[in-house]
Amino acid sequence: MTTPHATPCPEPFLPPDLQAAAGSRIADFARWAARHQGADGIQDPTDYQALHHWSVTDLEGFWAAVWEYFDIDAATPYERVLAEETMPGARWFPGATLNYAHHALRNLHPDAPAITALDETGAAYEITGRQLRAQVASVAATLRDLGVGQGDRVVGYLPNAPHAVIAFLAAASLGAVWSVCGQDYAPGAAADRFAQLEPTVLITADGYLFNGTRHDRRAASLELADALPTLKATVAVDHLGLAWSETRAAGLTVPWEDAAGRTEYLGITPVPFDHPLWIVFSSGTTGLPKGIVHGHGGVLLEHLKTLGLHSDLGVGDRLLWYTTTHWMMWNLVVSTLLTGATTCTYDGSPAPVARPDVLWELAARHRVTVFGTSPQYLLAMAKLGIEPSVHDLSAVRAIGSTGSTLPASAYRWVRDHVGAGIQLASTSGGTDIVSAFAGSAPTTPVWAGELSAPNLGVALAAYDGAGRPVVDQVGELVVTRPMPSMPLYFWNDPDGSRYRDAYFTAYPGVWRHGDWITLTSHGSVIVHGRSDATLNRNGVRLGSADIHDIVERLPEITEALVIGAEEPDGGYWMPLFVVPAPGVTLDDALREKIRDALRTGASPRHVPDEILAVPAIPHTRTGKKLEVPVKRLLQGAPAEQVLHPSAVDNPDLVAYFADLGAERRQARHPHTVKNAS
Repeated sequence: MTTPHATPCPEPFLPPDLQAAAGSRIADFARWAARHQGADGIQDPTDYQALHHWSVTDLEGFWAAVWEYFDIDAATPYERVLAEETMPGARWFPGATLNYAHHALRNLHPDAPAITALDETGAAYEITGRQLRAQVASVAATLRDLGVGQGDRVVGYLPNAPHAVIAFLAAASLGAVWSVCGQDYAPGAAADRFAQLEPTVLITADGYLFNGTRHDRRAASLELADALPTLKATVAVDHLGLAWSETRAAGLTVPWEDAAGRTEYLGITPVPFDHPLWIVFSSGTTGLPKGIVHGHGGVLLEHLKTLGLHSDLGVGDRLLWYTTTHWMMWNLVVSTLLTGATTCTYDGSPAPVARPDVLWELAARHRVTVFGTSPQYLLAMAKLGIEPSVHDLSAVRAIGSTGSTLPASAYRWVRDHVGAGIQLASTSGGTDIVSAFAGSAPTTPVWAGELSAPNLGVALAAYDGAGRPVVDQVGELVVTRPMPSMPLYFWNDPDGSRYRDAYFTAYPGVWRHGDWITLTSHGSVIVHGRSDATLNRNGVRLGSADIHDIVERLPEITEALVIGAEEPDGGYWMPLFVVPAPGVTLDDALREKIRDALRTGASPRHVPDEILAVPAIPHTRTGKKLEVPVKRLLQGAPAEQVLHPSAVDNPDLVAYFADLGAERRQARHPHTVKNAS
């Protein structure tokens, strides 16, 4: 695969602030590890590469240091850090019993805000540490009364509001297993996930806000409850102020006010390190979504490392990261509480028409220190001409971005329109590990268009076609040593075959994630896109992200998607689908502008065979472009075999691309597509 980014950058876009780096928690951790854990090679606590090298060469020493540095409070001690280093099947901290919820609540100041609840209208309210603990205790007692015990499943059909955080912590405190999805999912799509789990209790809200509309989900909640025959009860949350009494749910549910309004003592159930904490679901593009099970201990350590060290969060900080409850970022946002920092929930559109800069306004008003979003959001802000710097963002020290590749242009936009000294921390990870493989830290430089470094404890490598690690060359993203937050197992996968097939068939004993990356000689990581969506021009592999990056910088284009489709006659078709900006028409002049941008910004091989305007680009509900499903639809695969409509943010696009492929096949005469070069 070729890439225009592979040449090492001699100077970083933004070097680390030396004073901030020296005073950061990750530097303090490095000093502590050198003193107490015998961390070899760490002479300078701000030397990230030395710290990372130690973290992946001495796994037991590193994770023992994380355990001790963050003072993990275990009911029974562990026997060894890593009893069995195998993938899959690594055994972490055997013998230890603990509970995630205990750690989420123990560092909160009783009178300081633990949760700041925000929505797109600009409204806000706060829940203090004392109030949060009291409500968690009350809901836990209610769940216990409803028959929930250790190992039982509690599910939430909820927007990103404090109710979801409280319900999750209550379930976790009992040793119950949590799963949640947003209310933009249709009841059938939610049931596809939850029915697999045979849940005991459903917690659901009356509705949610989005782009100026209050969406009533009372009827949808009843339909979902009917599809879950194992339920013993439903807890009804009054989020929008709609009247549950108007529905037949009135006699079948427990009102949230009753569930959360009791005076109870919070009892915590210690569970084994690898006891299930939550089940998160894959995007489920084909068949039923896969339930990925993570454990109390693995999530606890991984999120303390990610948020406490990489994001430098602690008491007094506030994190606002736009997410929905069915995206793994919600799980990470909740874990802000582990550090003693305040987490912000947000219900609504990230850029409502009435006030598209509302997230920046809220970040300024509530003195947010870490602001998290997606590349699509930053690019949309630039194209809308939003100027975040008109708000007082002086408290913001870092902006996190994840979900897809962040183009170099976004780094310059943040510098020029948000704040010159703000660190733009691009990260890449996944629901699979409910964390990141690569990202940034206060001690790492920033290179535009690149991720600063592999994360601590992540033995990241790029493998070439022969399974050999390469540097400054594109290869498969692999992880060669286990991480505590790798899945315990997949739900309803008793022999582990689906789990092994997902990650370990290409390189036995090595995790293959399915992304193309470059590990650069200056220590950064470049993500090129999904390896199963690779483009191939006459044997030369191209990364789709490299094309999307260039095209989406153009002000005339809102979004782009390129695919490469093998054709029955031996030809190869590489179309580029674009969504023109409002008021823009895709004409020959714009097509030539796109081609020229790709020739000069990448190479002639990156120029597509055709450029076609489409009404929208289909994504998973967590914002990832559906490259492979679109390719298969265009090749004529039946839609029902390609993806499940519930996995798509706009299900109508499934039929659109299927029809587009049928029209092209009908009109096409046998030919060999010319090489664009």
